[in-house]
Amino acid sequence: MIFANKEYLFLLLLLIPYIIWYIWKHQDSEASLQVSDTEVYTQAPKSFKNYLIHAPFVLRTLALALLVFVIARPQTTDSWQNSETEGIDIMLALDVSTSMLAEDLKPNRLEAAKEVANQFINGRPYDNIGVTLFAGESFTQCPLTVDHSVLLNLINQAECGIIEDGTAVGMGIANAVSRLKDSKAISKVIILLTDGTNNTGDISPLTAAEIAKSFGIRIYTVGVGTNGTAPYPYPVAGTIQYVNMPVEIDESTLTQIANIADGLYYRATSNSKLKEVYDEIDKLEKTKISVKQFSKRNEEYKYFALAAFLCIMLEILLRHTVLRRIP
Repeated sequence: MIFANKEYLFLLLLLIPYIIWYIWKHQDSEASLQVSDTEVYTQAPKSFKNYLIHAPFVLRTLALALLVFVIARPQTTDSWQNSETEGIDIMLALDVSTSMLAEDLKPNRLEAAKEVANQFINGRPYDNIGVTLFAGESFTQCPLTVDHSVLLNLINQAECGIIEDGTAVGMGIANAVSRLKDSKAISKVIILLTDGTNNTGDISPLTAAEIAKSFGIRIYTVGVGTNGTAPYPYPVAGTIQYVNMPVEIDESTLTQIANIADGLYYRATSNSKLKEVYDEIDKLEKTKISVKQFSKRNEEYKYFALAAFLCIMLEILLRHTVLRRIP
């Protein structure tokens, strides 16, 4: 058992002068009878009250000690153990340009990316993970957090059209870097997922990669889309018409970004391939740190409080019944 407020245990020292005062007062206040010889009383039977005379004081002292334990907040823990966990901060940079609505991945590229990202996050419960969205510009959908339920909810809210269209790969990387640069984690990683070519933004992808490298951040790049063409939904007169659009992924730039920032480039041409990419990244990013884990602490003050209450009640009962004094 441990105490959350150990400093209050020093109050127990106040019981010492209280005990000394009680002994001094008891010796001074005992009634006396002057007799010439006490030998006649030596064989007199003793009442059980003789043995209980100090019981109220003992009970009162015990109650005070128990109350000190209560305010010191006694706690118990189930167990503790040494274990290993990940020491990684990860930013997911996700392309939400309208081309991510292409349906060469099912149901479309964006939904497939979100589904696999959810599985990836669920498999890393101890990591700080955040999400940056980019199209013609970039913003942070969720900063680094270990509250993965909130993170997953925000990822699921990501959709095409929420920001100006385009593909600003450099801005997506720069935004993710701004969230990771001050991190104290052992390993810092950006997973960049896009299906196009950088065509807008104030920062070039390669410059952003150099900045990431200067902060010790690795970048894994993922090109999403089949080879050749992909069916893209166009709204026409209240209906959806599909047009086969060419898949234009700048694999050369994505490869250079990964090389500059000590990462790797992957191509995901299907849902299963995209999952394999995340599984591969998951295996690569396994930086272990040793931690000591404690189980949940339980407050145990109620047992001490109940014992103190019983002591006080018993002390009051004795003083007003069998040990009642007549003035």
